[in-house]
This record gives sequence, structure tokens and C-alpha cells, in this order.
Amino acid sequence: MSPEDIKHQELRHQELRGKNKLGYSLGTFGIFLLRILISTFIFQFYVYTINLASLYVSIGVSVYLIISALFSILWGVVIDKKKPGKRGRRRPFLLIGLPLWIISNIIIWIPPFYCPQENTFYLPTAIFFWIVMVCIALSDTLLYTAYLAMFPEQFQSKKARSSVATMQGIFLIISSIIALLLPLIIQNLVDPEKVKWWESSGKIMIFWIPIIGILSTSLAVITILLVYISVDESHYSAFTYPSATISLRKAFHQILPPLKDKKYRKFLSVQFFNHISSNILGVAIIPFLTYVLKFRESEFFIYILLSTIAKISWYVLFSLFFQKKELKQKYSFCIIAAALSSFVVLLYLFDIKSYIFNIILFVVAIGTILGTLYAYPLFSTPLGAILVYDAAKMRILDKTSLEEKVSEISGSYYGSLNFSISLGKTLGSILMGVLFIGSNQQNPVIITLSLGSMGVFYLISFLSLKKMQITEKMEL
Repeated sequence: MSPEDIKHQELRHQELRGKNKLGYSLGTFGIFLLRILISTFIFQFYVYTINLASLYVSIGVSVYLIISALFSILWGVVIDKKKPGKRGRRRPFLLIGLPLWIISNIIIWIPPFYCPQENTFYLPTAIFFWIVMVCIALSDTLLYTAYLAMFPEQFQSKKARSSVATMQGIFLIISSIIALLLPLIIQNLVDPEKVKWWESSGKIMIFWIPIIGILSTSLAVITILLVYISVDESHYSAFTYPSATISLRKAFHQILPPLKDKKYRKFLSVQFFNHISSNILGVAIIPFLTYVLKFRESEFFIYILLSTIAKISWYVLFSLFFQKKELKQKYSFCIIAAALSSFVVLLYLFDIKSYIFNIILFVVAIGTILGTLYAYPLFSTPLGAILVYDAAKMRILDKTSLEEKVSEISGSYYGSLNFSISLGKTLGSILMGVLFIGSNQQNPVIITLSLGSMGVFYLISFLSLKKMQITEKMEL
């Protein structure tokens, strides 16, 4: 057996198992706990409590997402070009990004300035918000790009990828439930229409929301440290990597190979349009509960209950009963179900007097959207890995192993994926910032139309996926 064959066999047995696989999968919980908390409640907190103009909040969120998009590329290439050290190649970046990630995710909920009652365009508050959102973007993108880039190397077989995707799906659901539950418990204690910082309900929000931010960040930090401990990058000792430096211009040039990859480009399109819709949902769902459904006090827990049941049901549905279906078929079904359910939400434009009918419609439409949204990782995660391996196989040279080539390109491919996702969220944020200016943020018609618009983006995503040709059976 040649030296290269020996290396190949060694790498094939580097897949994480048992507690190490669990430790890696927990990273999804920590990263998305903070992401969901911010995407769902940052708009509500700063607009409805801190009294900052929705346009300024939208600018801050858009800057956050644009920075995330740009640095997804940069971090991906930097991670790919790093010469492996004694701690590995990608693991060190988890520790590098951690301090800024911790600080920014805590202080974002503790603004030093509140907007005066008659000045929602108060610049000191806006500038603070924008700067901290940039810090979150830089650190979050570094951590998540490093985390994603590990996946193809740590899990090379289809069985292992599916197993990890399933575990990540579970942790994603748990993180979403916790991220929604904690603030809504506080929402249950206040009058949702009187939560400005100078009002009694607002003072309750000002006290408890930072505590929730601190607790959530603490949990997230523990999971990132578990990822660092669990991941094994000792296999890099099998290869000799030359030192490499790269300019900023060359770093952004590295996004071209993924964009030239026809199959991967369609995959990026699917993620782009899906995340436009997810951002719209994250911003509009609490105003929808408050101003369309008129939820008060304990009624907000209907949403938590629905969210939990829907996510678990769809997860179980595809994990247990659709195993023989291809990834593309299952993914397509999820997206089209979300599209149709988004259009069903438009029925709220009519004045429906029946409380029971409103709740049933809410359960069917929003429940389906939430369920499909959290079932996506079951398909998108292994599908992305398949496409990276396909791309690596096309680039193998005579003396280059498949694993070496995957290691070389995974950072740029997953960086472009983060880029696409961030751009989708940016567009969704801009749309919502424009729609929710002034009194529109409390207008039931505007809120309902914004949720219904998700159906258009889901349909475009479905068409992109339909055109994508993939090969699921791969020899490793």
C-alpha cells in the first residue's frame, strides 16, 4: 500500500463518534440560540422598548448581515489557508472569535442610551446599536464558518452526515424553543402594547431581557468549548502544508470557484430565498401575535406550544417516515408546504370574527411554516457536504487525495454559503425595515402582507432546487 493510500485509510477512520459527535453537534445549539434570540427579539426590543426608529434598527441589522456576508468569504479563505498547528487547522478559530462574541452578545441587550419619547431617531442609541451589531457579525461569522468547515472532514460517510444532521436538527429545535420561550415569559408579565422604556411594562423588559441575554450567552459559550474539545484535527499531521499568505483581494477572489459551480450555485440560491423568508418571519411573528391575533398574557404560550409541537412533528415525520425518499424530494416537499402555508396567512386580511377559526388557521399555517423551517437542516446540511465532495472530486490532481482537496476548498464553499444566507437575511431585513416605518409596525394589514410575502420567496427557492441535479450515492 502506497503512503498516500495509508493516509487515505487513516483519514477515513477520523470520523467523530459517540460523545465527540455529540459535542460537535451541540455547536448548533449554542450558535443558533444566540442567532434566534437576536433575529426574533432584537427588532422588538429596540423598536418597541428602547424606542429606536425601525429604519435605524433595520440599518443596523442590514449592516450586521452585510458584514456577515463579506466576512463569510474572508474567514472561509483565511481558515483554508491557515497552516495546521498543534491544535489543528480550524479549531483555533473557535477560541479566537470567542471573547468578542461573548462581550457583544451581552452588551447588545444593555444599551447605555435610550431614545427620548419624542425622538426615535436618537443617534447615540443608533450608533451604539450599529457598532455592537458589527462586532457580533465579525465574531459570529468566524465561529460559524470554522464550525461548518469542519463538517465534511469530520464526517465523511453518508451515514455519519445524516446522523449528525439529525442531531443538529434536534439541537436547533431545542435552541429555538429556549430562545423564544424566555422572552415570551417576560412578555406574559407585561402589556405588549405598553412596553416603552418609560412605561411600567417597559421597565420590566429593561430589567429581564439583559438577564436572558447573559444566560443565553453563557449556555452558548459552553457548547463552543465542547466543540473545541470534541473535534479531532490530528489527521493534519499526515500532510505537509506550505505556509501561505493571502491578500484581501485574493481572499474575495476565492468565492469565484463556488459561484462557478453550477450545482452549488443553485444550492446557494435555495438558501438565499429561504433565508429572506425566515428573516421576515423572525421580525413579523411577535407583532402578528400582538396586533393581528390580539394575544395577551398567557395566550402567548399558544405560540410556544405550537412552535414546539410543529417543529418536533415535522422533524419526526422526515426522520422516521420518509427515510427512503431522496434528499431533494424531501427538501422540495418542505419548501412547497411552507410556500402554500404562507399564502394561507393572507386569509387574515379578512375580518374573521371567530376566535376558534383564527386559532385553527394559525395552527395550520404558522405551524407548518415553523415545522418546515426547522426540518431544513435535515436536508441542507448533508446536501451541502455532498456538493463539496463532488466539487473536490472534480479538482483532484494525480498526487492529491480527496480528503486533502476537501480540506482545501471547504472553507471557501461554506464561506460562500454563509455569504448567500447573509444576503438573503439582509434583503429580508431591509424589506421589513421599510414596511414597518412609523405606525405600520402596528398595522395588522401590513403585518399580514409581510408574512404572506414569504410564499413568493419560497416558490422561487423551490424552482431553484427543482433545477439542481445531485448525486447522493458517493464513494469515499
